[in-house]
Amino acid sequence: MQEDAVEQIERRVERTAFETDRQLVVGDVTLPPAGYQSRFSDSLNRGDLEFVPLTNVEITSLIDGTVSERPFVVLSKRHVRIAYPVDGGA
Repeated sequence: MQEDAVEQIERRVERTAFETDRQLVVGDVTLPPAGYQSRFSDSLNRGDLEFVPLTNVEITSLIDGTVSERPFVVLSKRHVRIAYPVDGGA
Protein backbone atom coordinates (compact mmCIF):
# COMPACT_ATOMS: atom_id res chain seq x y z
CA MET A 1 0.00 0.00 0.00
CA GLN A 2 1.37 3.40 -0.94
CA GLU A 3 1.80 5.87 1.89
CA ASP A 4 0.63 8.82 -0.22
CA ALA A 5 -2.58 6.94 -1.12
CA VAL A 6 -3.85 7.34 2.42
CA GLU A 7 -4.84 10.91 3.21
CA GLN A 8 -5.41 12.02 6.77
CA ILE A 9 -7.83 14.84 7.44
CA GLU A 10 -6.67 17.20 10.16
CA ARG A 11 -9.14 17.64 12.98
CA ARG A 12 -9.33 19.77 16.09
CA VAL A 13 -10.67 18.51 19.44
CA GLU A 14 -12.60 20.81 21.76
CA ARG A 15 -13.60 19.84 25.33
CA THR A 16 -17.26 20.70 25.73
CA ALA A 17 -20.00 20.55 28.37
CA PHE A 18 -23.64 19.72 27.60
CA GLU A 19 -26.35 20.02 30.21
CA THR A 20 -29.60 18.07 29.93
CA ASP A 21 -32.50 17.96 32.38
CA ARG A 22 -30.80 15.19 34.37
CA GLN A 23 -27.10 15.12 33.46
CA LEU A 24 -23.98 17.15 32.83
CA VAL A 25 -22.09 15.53 29.96
CA VAL A 26 -18.49 16.65 29.35
CA GLY A 27 -16.62 15.25 26.38
CA ASP A 28 -14.40 15.91 23.39
CA VAL A 29 -16.03 17.13 20.18
CA THR A 30 -14.02 16.67 16.98
CA LEU A 31 -14.16 19.63 14.60
CA PRO A 32 -12.49 20.60 11.31
CA PRO A 33 -9.32 22.69 11.88
CA ALA A 34 -10.59 25.82 10.10
CA GLY A 35 -13.05 27.06 7.52
CA TYR A 36 -16.46 25.61 6.79
CA GLN A 37 -18.26 24.35 9.91
CA SER A 38 -15.14 24.62 12.06
CA ARG A 39 -16.82 26.41 14.99
CA PHE A 40 -18.39 24.52 17.88
CA SER A 41 -21.69 26.35 17.30
CA ASP A 42 -21.69 25.18 13.65
CA SER A 43 -21.70 21.54 14.77
CA LEU A 44 -24.67 22.17 17.06
CA ASN A 45 -26.64 24.13 14.48
CA ARG A 46 -26.38 21.56 11.69
CA GLY A 47 -29.93 20.58 10.85
CA ASP A 48 -28.95 17.33 9.16
CA LEU A 49 -27.47 15.84 12.35
CA GLU A 50 -29.59 14.92 15.38
CA PHE A 51 -26.72 13.61 17.50
CA VAL A 52 -23.34 14.87 18.70
CA PRO A 53 -20.58 12.23 18.89
CA LEU A 54 -18.33 12.65 21.95
CA THR A 55 -15.19 10.87 23.10
CA ASN A 56 -13.54 10.72 26.56
CA VAL A 57 -16.87 11.41 28.22
CA GLU A 58 -17.69 12.10 31.86
CA ILE A 59 -21.38 11.98 32.79
CA THR A 60 -22.49 13.54 36.09
CA SER A 61 -26.03 13.04 37.39
CA LEU A 62 -27.64 16.35 38.35
CA ILE A 63 -29.95 14.39 40.65
CA ASP A 64 -27.51 12.52 42.90
CA GLY A 65 -24.04 13.59 41.72
CA THR A 66 -22.87 10.14 40.61
CA VAL A 67 -20.21 10.21 37.91
CA SER A 68 -19.56 7.68 35.18
CA GLU A 69 -17.00 7.65 32.38
CA ARG A 70 -17.40 6.35 28.83
CA PRO A 71 -14.92 6.27 25.93
CA PHE A 72 -17.66 7.18 23.41
CA VAL A 73 -21.19 8.60 23.62
CA VAL A 74 -23.64 9.87 21.02
CA LEU A 75 -25.73 12.65 22.58
CA SER A 76 -29.14 13.62 21.20
CA LYS A 77 -29.26 17.37 20.52
CA ARG A 78 -32.97 17.32 21.49
CA HIS A 79 -32.05 16.75 25.13
CA VAL A 80 -29.41 19.48 25.37
CA ARG A 81 -30.52 22.55 27.34
CA ILE A 82 -27.17 24.38 27.31
CA ALA A 83 -23.77 23.67 25.74
CA TYR A 84 -20.45 25.44 26.07
CA PRO A 85 -16.73 24.88 25.48
CA VAL A 86 -14.74 24.07 28.62
CA ASP A 87 -11.60 26.15 29.21
CA GLY A 88 -8.37 24.21 29.16
CA GLY A 89 -9.77 21.47 26.91
CA ALA A 90 -7.77 18.95 24.98
